Amino acid sequence: MQLNKVVVAGGGVLGTQIGLMCAYTGKDVTFWLRSESSIGRTQPKIQRYSQLMLQDLLAAKALIGNPMGKLLYPKGLIRTWDGITAEQIDALAEQAKKRFAENVHIELDMGKALAGADVVIESMSEDPQAKIGVYTAMKDLLDEKTVLLTNSSTMLPSTFAPYTGCPERYLALHFANTIWKNNTAEVMGHPGTDPEIYNEVVKFADEINMIPLQLHKEQPGYILNSMLVPFLSAAQGLLATGVADHETIDRTWQLATGAPAGPFKILDIVGLETAYNINQMKPDAQVEGSVSNLIGKLLKEKIDRGETGVNAGKGFYDYK
Repeated sequence: MQLNKVVVAGGGVLGTQIGLMCAYTGKDVTFWLRSESSIGRTQPKIQRYSQLMLQDLLAAKALIGNPMGKLLYPKGLIRTWDGITAEQIDALAEQAKKRFAENVHIELDMGKALAGADVVIESMSEDPQAKIGVYTAMKDLLDEKTVLLTNSSTMLPSTFAPYTGCPERYLALHFANTIWKNNTAEVMGHPGTDPEIYNEVVKFADEINMIPLQLHKEQPGYILNSMLVPFLSAAQGLLATGVADHETIDRTWQLATGAPAGPFKILDIVGLETAYNINQMKPDAQVEGSVSNLIGKLLKEKIDRGETGVNAGKGFYDYK
């Protein structure tokens, strides 16, 4: 089975990166978007992330001969660092420009987007009803061979499998942000996933220069977010209850651990809408005065002001 024709449902931060990474590695990619306004939001992301990928790729030339190069190079863009030359990196950059121009498409008609797709990657917002709506609309349009994946950050594929029409060909493939550098791909099936399909998705992840990280059972948040979400929630709780301001919290984490970014810089990268949706799924989010309730109000105020993170130019920090 060759998973070469890729459809990404959604043009958000990770959806855009996933599609571009697939195109970079030679896959034919179509973004299915809901509306003309979605195109207006997605096209700038495609341009921005393709430029960032090319910048990081070309910047890697300065790491050649540096003992730290093997740790710092963009691992999703350069498959093998050993023996890499500046000329090879230049060739990869030229190939990337060609593939971004020729292999990336946008389609509003769901039927046209899904026709002949080998793999569909759902990368919609963390809203269960929205995901169910998309799966319900898709299920009669998918080919019998199509593999359906979700990039949900926190929710289980078994929750949505009954709505897909192809539960045996449905599982989760979760990526980390800036996937061309942080090239992880967590592979998580549900009890009804066909083991052969699971193995094909592991192979697909490797083909797009990710490191497949195989989970043996369903886990909300997979491996990465099982650790990351509580960390970010703790930081938001400190801010929402007035313990310290966001800059002090970030600085504390960076000074104590040597991390390059603190939790609020990470939240800006992830996007505050995603953080809000995850927070609102907590059982006490609607309990007036609870920490989760205070976090939700804090995030909602920023979202209502358009301060949704890096892509908006402002989140907890100003990027304009």
